Amino acid sequence: MSITVQWAGQASTWLRCTSCDELIYRPRWLRNLEVCPLCRHHSRMSARGRIEALADAGSFHQLTADEGDPDPLGFVDELPYPQRLERARTATGEREAVVCGHARVRGRSVVLAVMDFRFMGGSLGSGTGELITVAAESALADRTPLLLVCASGGARMQEGILSLLQMAKISQAIARLNEAGILVVSLITDPTYGGVAASFATQADVVLAEPGARLGFAGPRVIRDTIGQQLPPGFQTAEHLLAHGLLDAVVERSRLPEQIGLLLEVADAEGAELPAPDHADTGHVVAAGSGDPWDIVRAARGVDRPTTRDYLNRICDWFVELRGDRMGSDSRTIVGGIGRLGDRHVVMVGTQKGHTSRELSDSNFGMAGPDGYRKAMRLFALAERLRLPVVTLVDTPGAYPGIEAENQGQAHTIAASILRLSSVRTPVVTIIIGEGGSGGALALAVADSVHMMANAIYSVISPEGCAAILWSAGEAARAAAALRLTAPDLTRMGVIDGVIAEPAGGARADHDAAATGVRRTIERVLGELAGLNIEDLVERRRRRLRRIGGAAPASTGSEITA
Repeated sequence: MSITVQWAGQASTWLRCTSCDELIYRPRWLRNLEVCPLCRHHSRMSARGRIEALADAGSFHQLTADEGDPDPLGFVDELPYPQRLERARTATGEREAVVCGHARVRGRSVVLAVMDFRFMGGSLGSGTGELITVAAESALADRTPLLLVCASGGARMQEGILSLLQMAKISQAIARLNEAGILVVSLITDPTYGGVAASFATQADVVLAEPGARLGFAGPRVIRDTIGQQLPPGFQTAEHLLAHGLLDAVVERSRLPEQIGLLLEVADAEGAELPAPDHADTGHVVAAGSGDPWDIVRAARGVDRPTTRDYLNRICDWFVELRGDRMGSDSRTIVGGIGRLGDRHVVMVGTQKGHTSRELSDSNFGMAGPDGYRKAMRLFALAERLRLPVVTLVDTPGAYPGIEAENQGQAHTIAASILRLSSVRTPVVTIIIGEGGSGGALALAVADSVHMMANAIYSVISPEGCAAILWSAGEAARAAAALRLTAPDLTRMGVIDGVIAEPAGGARADHDAAATGVRRTIERVLGELAGLNIEDLVERRRRRLRRIGGAAPASTGSEITA
């Protein structure tokens, strides 16, 4: 769908939106970055128009590449291939279906590869593949992030197998960027299909999309004509794909420079000298609960305690949420993304509960399924590639035990997450902010340093579950005491490394004060871990786990920090 001219005599003044069918004043449409101001339909843009909309003014410097054989197959359909190429070049003013170059977005350096659907449907031919590969190689040489703006109908049939192999050619260039820890961001625009969708468009560290953009391996017409299936409304749109865990975010065109600029900030900070965190006293009052384990259990479960999202909103200077497990689902229980704490960028991952009945239901009461742990592992891998520390916030009664979760391999994904964290080559800090229940909590808590809020709990099983198995259902308070699940007990056993004080009345009474304590602890611990060689860090983590439950606990007393 696009914006088209209503009458030839009014071409310079009025346009009609083919989405909502309303007339639009052309200057208003242009000011709105070619987005309909009435229905928000995002029309297709030229490569140059996109560069102008994304890049800082005057910052773009174009890259070129050898074009190779202009007609490798001698292909003729309605026209000889060279004539078809020449028509596309005349119509668009471009040599190929992509424009590449160096630019800046919000003051941050980036290499751009921007596809143009007007050029033979944005088809991926040898010239397009060569330009995108050169752009990736330039990003590697300069250690500069690569931004791919994708719009394509697929591989270029007129170049046969040579077109198909551009998918692998570009992919190996992306692999080099992954190995070097250089950020790759993909922006999906309408439409993106075929060989582009099945290669570099979806191989990025972060995959964004414009509203309404369509993405898929096969387009609707191909699906209908080959297997006879009628697609449901909204199928393959950005919104549909986001709900199915295949995108990180859907972003309005006007917000793209800001969102991309934040991601580029992460890459721009690589190797920066970080100042020592400020540990000045914030006036926190230690509130470790009544001392009765059952009271602390009930406090840890309180619906008015800060959730993971509450903490993220307060401890991060900014936070970009990244969604999806890339296998068809996006857990609402596991929340994750990239954030900034002062001068340090981190990958944040946490289990989300909620305050209202609706929020608790949407988040499955903090019980994650396999899709949540797959999302978490994807973010752990991203943190490792980009050399960012991981911070996990844990608040879960345990992993979801339902039929669907079991059928999807709940035990396997928990095991894989534990294994992944045990060897991830970047610092990991865990804060247990409420409940830390069983393997569902441990899957996010294999860390270099584990801290708990003063009124949090961490246990192999819930007190109710323990009581039902060993005594009777009414003995939950007795089980809570027997399990030694409070922060001071766990510190004495060497399970955790410290306790974060809560304000008077508990974290529920003052979310801001509780978040200040969490942030200060994260900054302090990351500052301590930052000086370790990565090999020493991983070995230190493994030694920490090795001694759990041994003859000599790691600690003999409880330390409570403000």
